[in-house]
Amino acid sequence: MYDIDLELSLKALKDGKIILYPTDTIWGLGCDATNYEAVKKIYEIKQRVFSKSLIVLVNSIEKLQNYVDFIPPLAQEIILNHTKPTTIIYQNAKNLSKNILAEDGSIAIRIPDDDFCKNLIKKFGKAIISTSANISGKNPPSNFNDISDNIKNQVDYIVKWRQKDLSKTKASSIIIIKKDNTLEYIRK
Repeated sequence: MYDIDLELSLKALKDGKIILYPTDTIWGLGCDATNYEAVKKIYEIKQRVFSKSLIVLVNSIEKLQNYVDFIPPLAQEIILNHTKPTTIIYQNAKNLSKNILAEDGSIAIRIPDDDFCKNLIKKFGKAIISTSANISGKNPPSNFNDISDNIKNQVDYIVKWRQKDLSKTKASSIIIIKKDNTLEYIRK
């Protein structure tokens, strides 16, 4: 099942489609983070305002360099030593669809600690979107069974891997590294 899901998810991403997939945190909606139309569809599925940025996943610090101008040393330290999933907001994003960036040009990026995500991103060769599989403003799903049929019916491919996992999960922490090298938590 794992390998089939990986290949079908990869095909969907390459075709500009939307996937519903498990991450290192919660179940997410995903697409090619460089594809404007696919990103637009995720906003529509979530009924989310376009001014709110989305989270992007990459599989390594090396890949992260493709999408931001500068990686603060503190960010590298956090990535290498984090004990729970942590998303970092970076300034001056590049090579991503413009409709996922915050108004100030920043972007929230995480390197997941999940084999399925890492392998999918590695095979795809580009960053992918990871936003909670819920309508904006509603509680994010803590497992697959919590995802509404409304969401499931609007995606192009649903990963079967880990659907039966009923453990409760939660969203990542989100931090900003300020110019004075201090941290600001957006979500703990």
